[in-house]
Amino acid sequence: MKRVIVTGATGFVGANLARRLLREGHEVHLLLRPGCAPWRIEGIRNDVRLHESPLDDLDAVSRVVSQIRPEWIFHLAAHGAYSSQTDWQQMVRTNLHGTMSLVAACLKTGFEAFVNTGSSSEYGFKDHPPAETEMLEPNSHYAVTKASATLFCRYTAQHHRVHMPTLRLYSVYGPYEEPTRLVPTLIIRGLEGRWPPLVSPETARDYIYVNDVMDAYLAAATHPSQEFGAVYNVGTGAQTTMRQVVDIAQEQLRITVPPQWGTMPERVWDTNVWVADSRKIRQWLSWAPRFGFPEGLAATVDWFRANSPMEWFYRARLSLSTAG
Repeated sequence: MKRVIVTGATGFVGANLARRLLREGHEVHLLLRPGCAPWRIEGIRNDVRLHESPLDDLDAVSRVVSQIRPEWIFHLAAHGAYSSQTDWQQMVRTNLHGTMSLVAACLKTGFEAFVNTGSSSEYGFKDHPPAETEMLEPNSHYAVTKASATLFCRYTAQHHRVHMPTLRLYSVYGPYEEPTRLVPTLIIRGLEGRWPPLVSPETARDYIYVNDVMDAYLAAATHPSQEFGAVYNVGTGAQTTMRQVVDIAQEQLRITVPPQWGTMPERVWDTNVWVADSRKIRQWLSWAPRFGFPEGLAATVDWFRANSPMEWFYRARLSLSTAG
């Protein structure tokens, strides 16, 4: 059993990671920002230890870390990943200053593993699957701050010779995802026998099921043979177009009405090429995804069907966002 800190645990991926760590018997501490929305962790509040602190407050974070003295740290807190989060100054405070403060605090107490969370957006738009060594061309303020945090962690790991890898996540989906994102919207509307608004059928993403991402976090924390500050792409290595997504959803949810393409405007981040080069994580960490998109979508549908209160919560949130 390890003493573990998870930041960003009220977010989608962090909430899944906290549950995975609890199932494996670890002592889980969640470092939360003041005023966060706790709905994703309501079911585990009594099983974890909660600590509240702004991440960019070095003194406050240091006090919490010195009390816990974690062996593992999983850093997932971020701002700017959603289109509604547009304050670049908050992105700097959370994604860069927050990362620096947390790293500095953890270096004082020592640790076995500090796993940082990066983003595929650090690469910018590419016409091929970029390797981890490729030049970064961030395509947003969010991507700039995430790239900066990755470089900071990589340098710090090499300078101090500590175990501090970064996982660059591609398009993660699954239980507890933000209600307005594609997959939950597709499922909720599909269970009603209709489609949500859709972009171009050629828009593509490398969709990675959240359970596979959990495997990657644990592999990154526990694998003994890594370079200091290693960076890993976490994706399936195969992209799925919106046309393929719709075909799979149509079969699984038995939607009989035809999709209406172009009913959602194109977004600045939409592209027909967005896919991971995942050879490094497969080779170095012996990691490989266990879910293709059909299997991951089916697992997410099953989760909704087995959790009717959560289905109704998502339905209500989706209705509010549509009304707004």
